[in-house]
Amino acid sequence: MADKVKSILISQPKPASDKSPYFDLADKYKIQIDFRPFIHVEGVPAKEFRQQRVNILEHSAIILTSRNAVDHFFRMCEETRVNVPESLKYFCLSESTAYYLQKYVVYRKRKIFHGKQKFEDLMEVIKKHKNEKFLLPCSDIHKRNITDLLDKFNIKYTKSVFYRTVCSDLSDLADVNYDMLVFFSPSGIESLLKNFPDFKQNATRIAAFGTTTAEAVKDAGLTLNVHAPAPGFPSMSMAIENYIKKVK
Repeated sequence: MADKVKSILISQPKPASDKSPYFDLADKYKIQIDFRPFIHVEGVPAKEFRQQRVNILEHSAIILTSRNAVDHFFRMCEETRVNVPESLKYFCLSESTAYYLQKYVVYRKRKIFHGKQKFEDLMEVIKKHKNEKFLLPCSDIHKRNITDLLDKFNIKYTKSVFYRTVCSDLSDLADVNYDMLVFFSPSGIESLLKNFPDFKQNATRIAAFGTTTAEAVKDAGLTLNVHAPAPGFPSMSMAIENYIKKVK
């Protein structure tokens, strides 16, 4: 039987709210749960953006898939001295991303559309505006299904890298051991191995959210102990709790 789990490192920023299910887990099972982002986002410099030969003002609409996309779009406009026209239409992945636009624009004076959470939902809205020319600001690592769907429905769009995902410096964790490491993207696994090329899993349990993250764990030659979403356990915290109960 595997050892009990007494300490967990979540490879994400600490939740802003006290209502996180991870805090409930820590209290319920008296375990230490720490948070540390293994990756972070950096903006592409304006000089590098210009080399992509993308003219922002040639586009009548913009697709925003995250708050990072919002921040770096407006940052780039400022750095390249582009005045964002009031006529620009905003197509946001979710309602929360749409509301985040209030940081930069007067919300009620703009044409803003949003999906529910999945790009397939937003695609239904985009299809009703097929005559627009869309700009898709994205990271150097992005989901292929977005461009696949845009291509499938012959949407006129320009994909442009406005920011990139980079590995964080984790050198201060070199002598710290956790019973479980929790990952949410293949980039997190990449960061672990970049920071600790000689990493040995030994008794450390690894949890992964999503199919591509799980594949990255296995491709790295590591053992996957907890996988979410799974039947009955749609969230990472629920899958971890199930594992903790089993080894208790």
